[in-house]
Amino acid sequence: MGLAALAPAPAPADPVAVAAVRGRRARPRVAVDTPQLSVVIVNFCQWNNTARLTKQLRASEAVRRGAAEVVIVDNHSPGGGAARRLRKLSGVSVVRSERNEGFSKAVNRGSRGSHGEWVLLLNPDVTVEPGFLDDVLEFASRFPAIDPNAGVVGFQMRHHDGSRQASAGVFPTLFRTLAGLAVPRGRRKCQHQSLDGRRPVPWVTGGCLLVRRDCFEQLDGLDESFFLYYEDVDFCRRARDGGWGVWYEPGLQVTHHSPLHTRAVPAPLRLVTRHALLTYAKKHWAGWQAAVLGGVVWLEARARALLARRQHDEASEACFRKLGELVGHVLHGRTAQADAAIRYAADFLEAVAQANDRKTA
Repeated sequence: MGLAALAPAPAPADPVAVAAVRGRRARPRVAVDTPQLSVVIVNFCQWNNTARLTKQLRASEAVRRGAAEVVIVDNHSPGGGAARRLRKLSGVSVVRSERNEGFSKAVNRGSRGSHGEWVLLLNPDVTVEPGFLDDVLEFASRFPAIDPNAGVVGFQMRHHDGSRQASAGVFPTLFRTLAGLAVPRGRRKCQHQSLDGRRPVPWVTGGCLLVRRDCFEQLDGLDESFFLYYEDVDFCRRARDGGWGVWYEPGLQVTHHSPLHTRAVPAPLRLVTRHALLTYAKKHWAGWQAAVLGGVVWLEARARALLARRQHDEASEACFRKLGELVGHVLHGRTAQADAAIRYAADFLEAVAQANDRKTA
């Protein structure tokens, strides 16, 4: 991509930018039969966060008149009462899985069961301002006139204290991944973007991701080889390769309360994130580069297993040993064995997810 393509769009003459600046202007109250925007929320042991976000979304005019719908996909969380209460709300549907299928499968299931021309992915630990969904719908209706090939749009994300949160980035390479070990966790995967205007970017995070349905269907959704993490990077890469535009729009924003880089990463979650990175490397990098990364991850697993043994943490030691085995499974295409390792880690993730519930208050 040339430097000219990376320059910010000329916002003053842009009708979408003008609409964003105007913000809460009067919108039509005409009811519609089919939603134009579908919000998909993947819930795993975060019923309080999910219920709070759903309430915020339902306060929008878009949901009240049927122009937007909310689809909640639950990855086998305890709490059937919460699911029943949410299912009774107008404009909301709830789909429950019999086990934790991972983020990609849940998103695909929710998106394929929705109806909007655009699909908005939101994490449960996100909060939005009143009218946010109305602004997204207005943006989605106008933006194709500016870029007919627009397929993916990410919005500005903020920490709970109002500070900026990196939510877009360049595609990971072996060098960038290894060099990233020397920088703060918040800048390893994502980088801060200019707020001067929207711009095309390589990829945007799946925590707040607007996708055109035509783009989603052409790519057959998220790659379900990814259980959790890096599915957003992979999707944006495939979208760009398919001729779709990927954009960052700072004029609309949400608050993301518990991003991974602000939390401790217990052994099961580290196994899942390393699986995602290895899967991405195996798919998009040269074979020798994926092998080098595999070697680094294997050494990390051995070191962490030894440390866990010294700390008499048998559960973490066992998980890191699984991580060491996972490296060979992913690099040599042993899908069944890799899936078994992920299932082993997933059995421990319930407590990790529950620890982040109620953190959006």
